[in-house]
Amino acid sequence: MKALKVLHSESSRGWGGQEIRTLKEMLALRERGHIVEVVCPQDAGIGIRSAELGFKVHHARMRGVGDMRSLMSVQALLRRRSFDVLNTHSGHDSLVAGAAARLVGTPLVVRTRHLALPITSLATYNWIPHRVIAVSQYVRRYLISAGVPADRVETIYDGIVKPANIAQSTLRAELGLGSDAVICCMVAIMRDKKGHEDLVSAAQPLMAGRPNLHIVMAGNGELFDKIKGVVDGLGLGRRIHLLGFRTDVPNVLRGCDLFVLPTHQEALGQSYIEAMAAGLPVIGTDVDGVPELIKHDVNGLLVPPKNPDALRAAIVQLIDNPELRIRLGEAGRRITEAKFGIDDMADETIDFYWRGVRRGEHHA
Repeated sequence: MKALKVLHSESSRGWGGQEIRTLKEMLALRERGHIVEVVCPQDAGIGIRSAELGFKVHHARMRGVGDMRSLMSVQALLRRRSFDVLNTHSGHDSLVAGAAARLVGTPLVVRTRHLALPITSLATYNWIPHRVIAVSQYVRRYLISAGVPADRVETIYDGIVKPANIAQSTLRAELGLGSDAVICCMVAIMRDKKGHEDLVSAAQPLMAGRPNLHIVMAGNGELFDKIKGVVDGLGLGRRIHLLGFRTDVPNVLRGCDLFVLPTHQEALGQSYIEAMAAGLPVIGTDVDGVPELIKHDVNGLLVPPKNPDALRAAIVQLIDNPELRIRLGEAGRRITEAKFGIDDMADETIDFYWRGVRRGEHHA
């Protein structure tokens, strides 16, 4: 079977779950012998990281439907490189790169929907792409309810690279904490709707009576200074540790006892998968695609969103019950090994692409 030539487009300049998933997919397909490239704005996070990893990166602003300069630039790129697949990821690149691909006759145009938010343009799901990938069944059901035909949308879950065996996490030494500390971890970009302040509110009343309890928050973002101000204002800077952006998330997770992400909105939740793979019991919120990952009292606990009291009760339940932590953590690890591996995501994506390319050739 010949190698696929795949071009990913991304107009977002940020670096979050969407871009991380796309880059993981690019790496996995390249390892399987396929040719994978990306087109994005000059300062886009995915372009910078892709270039560091040896991918060919092309640049276009892709500012929206009227950006004819970008449209013509991407058209020329698609013609020159003869890609089999264009996979778009955000609104502006779906309009610009997607339209360019349709104009030059790229065999398969795919839109991946990463977010659990209302869609702003049905055209970028119905008119421009041939097929749509949803990152969870929740997102797929939403797209169908919004008017995308069911036979155009397929769910492909996020997959993670199995974490290497870390003999000893360096986190506790870094923070000056001993083995008696109980560390609750949150890994998430610091932006609205992730629930950082909910976790601070839930933990604050526990701190005085539980001197060994510590919270670790890994991630940066637009709300970092605000969250730091809240933590410092409560005098909890020595108990709630803001680590900023980390490249060693498995090492951070391995040094913790439980994982919490009290998100208000989540298409699926890569951080939960990574925490489960590390053997941690997880506390999540009963929203959007999260229940597809976390089954209450099976591999974690689910609480209502925006509810610090319920979150606090779940944290206490896990702190006070080491046996429960072990049971939920082991179940989570088994689930990730069975269902959420990078190989599963890569194989399903390649199969999805080939089916679409062949259908396009058949109808050409």
